[in-house]
Amino acid sequence: MRSNYRPLSEFIREIKERNLDGSITTLLGINIDKYFMPSVANVVGTDLSVYKVVKKGQFACNRMHVGRDKRLPVALSKSVKDFIVSPAYDVFEIIDESVLNPEYLMMWFSRKEFDRNAWFYTDADIRGGLSWSAFCDMQIPVPSIEKQKRIMDEYNTIVNRIKINEQLNKKLEETAQAIYKQWFVDFEFPDENGNPYKSSGGEMEHNSDLNMVIPKGWGVKPFTEAVSLNGGGTPSTDVPKYWGGNIPFFTPADVTGSYYSICTQKSITEDGLKNCSSKIYPKDTVFVTARGTVGAIAVAGQEMAMNQSCYACLGINGENQYYIHQLTIDTIKTLKAEALGAVFNALVTRDFEGRDVIIPPKHIIEKYGLLIQNMYVLMLNYQKQIRKSQCLAELLLAQMTTFNN
Repeated sequence: MRSNYRPLSEFIREIKERNLDGSITTLLGINIDKYFMPSVANVVGTDLSVYKVVKKGQFACNRMHVGRDKRLPVALSKSVKDFIVSPAYDVFEIIDESVLNPEYLMMWFSRKEFDRNAWFYTDADIRGGLSWSAFCDMQIPVPSIEKQKRIMDEYNTIVNRIKINEQLNKKLEETAQAIYKQWFVDFEFPDENGNPYKSSGGEMEHNSDLNMVIPKGWGVKPFTEAVSLNGGGTPSTDVPKYWGGNIPFFTPADVTGSYYSICTQKSITEDGLKNCSSKIYPKDTVFVTARGTVGAIAVAGQEMAMNQSCYACLGINGENQYYIHQLTIDTIKTLKAEALGAVFNALVTRDFEGRDVIIPPKHIIEKYGLLIQNMYVLMLNYQKQIRKSQCLAELLLAQMTTFNN
């Protein structure tokens, strides 16, 4: 171990403050991506007085499943309001913030190398627990407080850039969905004079299949007669030459929080493609996860192959893919709503076959695609910028071991 590394025990102390009077009712958990989130635990009838209190500037961590998950869920509170966490969590704080800044320590905890090291320290427990003493024995390099602040400023500049692009993408997504609803749900698409169709007296007719009125001349079909559902496949993992090539290989793990998936965790070679059931799907193909996280949707940011746990959605008659994407979002939302109270643990073709959708004339779809195109182009560009910034942030975190030199 390098001489500038010192154990965490020199810098942190455990806090065991309990919610004795039960006055704090905000209960949070820790996401595996290392941030606090609302707890999903049912606490009805639970004695909250035994739960631990977390204050601003304090950390909480869950050491129980590090060996299983190969990550240590730990987070720093920036909330001005106190909250509580599970009694099984550890709460701790920095002893002297003039020596070690809490945000700098959180940066260290965010490193992939830290999680690998935490996993190495786990005991032989079947759940792979990490003991408090082992956690405190983990080593960290601590540069001067001035250097810590410079590193944090650089890191926060990158993180803030990511947040701004994420916010811009979210606004574009909301706008795209609002326009889809206006045109294809509320039927207020522009008529030949540029006026909202329905409210301007556009002719409507009753559709018996849906038991509702729709614009005259529009049709109704099963989803699968408007959208082609295509499958994928996985080459043998026992054949190394099938993997690590230049072909992105989409799986449910590649769904992001935004529309586009621009890169994948796995890739395959040309040999791998020839020896699986997938084909190369074009950019803007709409992927829907059928297992695992069921009903998650992503748009391919480049040509990709796909595994068998997803469907690839393409317009049967070459319809605009942005329209196909929004139609798929709307259809999945309906399927999930109808499954309320039931287990929505898989999607099969008959789920889509039994879902009737409204089909507008092709020239309306084309007009919508032209209107929405620039939004999708911007969303893809912002997502690429986000990915570049994430790579910069990961590089900065990886280099924290060198900042003392």
